[in-house]
Amino acid sequence: MTGTSGAPDGGYSPRRWTAMTGMCVAAGMVWLSFADFGVAVPTISDELSVSLPALQWANNAFSLSTGALVLAAGKLGDVFGRKRMLELGLVLLGVTSLLTAFTPGVTGMIAGRAAMGVGAALILPATLALIPPMFPPAEQPRAFGAWMAVAWVGQAAGPAVGGVLTGLAGWRSTFWINAPLAVVAWWLVRRSAVESTDPNATRHIDLTGLVISAAAAFCLLYGCTAGQEDGFTDPVIIGLLVGSVVLAVLFVLVERRVADPLLDLRLFASRPFDGALAANSVMNIVFAGVSFLLTLYLQEVRGYGPVAAGLLLLPSTVTILLFNPFGGRVAARRGARLPVAVGLFLLGIGTLVAAVIGDTYHYAILATGLLVLGAGLGLMSVPLSDTAVAGPPEELAGTASGMFKVTSMLGGAFGVAVTVAVQQAVETNQAISRAKAAGLSEADAQQLGNAVTDSKLADQILSSVDQSTADAINAAFREVQAVGTGRAIGLAGLLAVVAALALPLVWRQRAGHREPSVAGEEQMEKR
Repeated sequence: MTGTSGAPDGGYSPRRWTAMTGMCVAAGMVWLSFADFGVAVPTISDELSVSLPALQWANNAFSLSTGALVLAAGKLGDVFGRKRMLELGLVLLGVTSLLTAFTPGVTGMIAGRAAMGVGAALILPATLALIPPMFPPAEQPRAFGAWMAVAWVGQAAGPAVGGVLTGLAGWRSTFWINAPLAVVAWWLVRRSAVESTDPNATRHIDLTGLVISAAAAFCLLYGCTAGQEDGFTDPVIIGLLVGSVVLAVLFVLVERRVADPLLDLRLFASRPFDGALAANSVMNIVFAGVSFLLTLYLQEVRGYGPVAAGLLLLPSTVTILLFNPFGGRVAARRGARLPVAVGLFLLGIGTLVAAVIGDTYHYAILATGLLVLGAGLGLMSVPLSDTAVAGPPEELAGTASGMFKVTSMLGGAFGVAVTVAVQQAVETNQAISRAKAAGLSEADAQQLGNAVTDSKLADQILSSVDQSTADAINAAFREVQAVGTGRAIGLAGLLAVVAALALPLVWRQRAGHREPSVAGEEQMEKR
């Protein structure tokens, strides 16, 4: 099928679901690549003697390149074919993953992760945008549900998968595993998926908009990441963050004036679309940040290995899968806003429960928090994707899904950067306060505070003292890291709760009107 002739007729089609399998494998690769790297960070740090901020660049490089280019990739799919872009993205992600696995040094890792992100940017909008033209309305909830289940399980189970791979085959296996998966996905898509384009789209690409949007994303993420080392009061960091806002405003002004914009601003005339983007941003900020912090906490504070740490984070996967079908059913009856708001609220409550680890660690409490936040993620995922991708006109499916994924990837990277920044600020302040209380001078207290977040400085200090003193310092470091992790996670939970309560202000419904919900029985009746 090409163009906007509408979804195919109803009835089960093995070919459609074979293609959907390939699309889910492709999406799963992307989200695993996004989530499984964090659990390998301590191992990589020890093996390569690399600092945490440097490894955060490798972690964020994937999200940065994906987030900067995914909007343009959605537009390319509308113009040149969504299936074609998906196949190209699979080849690129598979090849660059394989090369990165055998590239020495952190610089090569950062460059490789950035190149993998380019492939991911081509994959994500294409896999979503192919659903409306390939599936009839009655089957679209299951298709979106399958995609979202794979996406969230990939993120939730990513640490476990990364931990198992790191423990059994070394951290480089988290890269090369993508190569065989890419081959399988490419073959299934090539064999069964149909091509889809926007017949009204021109072959002109808004390069000005592309450059400005990529620059805005880069300034935002660079400022957040570098600010953890240089401090957020540094003039360069302030300039980068302000620059990202200025560039974002400039991007909107440019898109309003060009004949064939990279982002059709008509999309934002829909309140449900705006609400879905806002909720998706918060959801990814919270979950990505919390997952990253918990992965480090379980290994560095609690002493678990990478495999155990990944497995201990699996409870959220269970409730994501259990609640994934319910969101679509509630949306079909009550509209999409209700399950999204409830899902955000559960995400916040679960995150606040998990934040208790900052003061008292009991795995039962952490697991409870993960189960609750997983239920929230499962409940809201299908209504979100359906509203953002299937709600707009079909000819804009690629652009809409691209914008949806922009908020996912940048939200996730922003969440990691901000939560780590909060964690490190709390750790430093706690360490300085405790050092002063123990009678250390201002200079010594400041040095110990800095050592909490600087592994090289910490090693330097520990090597200059006797073993009993070193053990006491290490214990203090672990204690303040636990406090910092708990405070940062708690702040993320509050953000989700506030967002849930504020969502009706963005996502408004007219009196007596039910906004478009999941493409199910009601849409079939209208047809």
